[in-house]
Amino acid sequence: MIHHVSIGVRDIPKAKRFYDAVLAPLGYSCMSHDDASLGYGRDAVALWVNAAGRPVPPDDDSGLHFCFAAPTRDSVDAFHVAALRTGGRDNGPPGIRADYGPDYYAAFVIDPDGYRIEACCSDA
Repeated sequence: MIHHVSIGVRDIPKAKRFYDAVLAPLGYSCMSHDDASLGYGRDAVALWVNAAGRPVPPDDDSGLHFCFAAPTRDSVDAFHVAALRTGGRDNGPPGIRADYGPDYYAAFVIDPDGYRIEACCSDA
């Protein structure tokens, strides 16, 4: 349904360090980059990270978050560790989320610009 998503950030080099680190364990890489934008994906860019003069302000009550598909539970764990090491904040440690399904394994973080992101897999 969704072809791609774009988000605005204040600092492209900082965002690149963060997203390179957290998306690599999930099998995604930076496929396009310049001074004003980064494009992440596996076969094609699906996440654009753009320099923005007025990024969307963080709002815990907005309901906005992005979830990235992870191939394994270990990759979810690595996503979480990488996020915390590169300026992200914990928003839910790796583990089973039984409310979402018996095998739904996920971790939640907040990126340096305040976006809430998740990695999940449903493999047992």
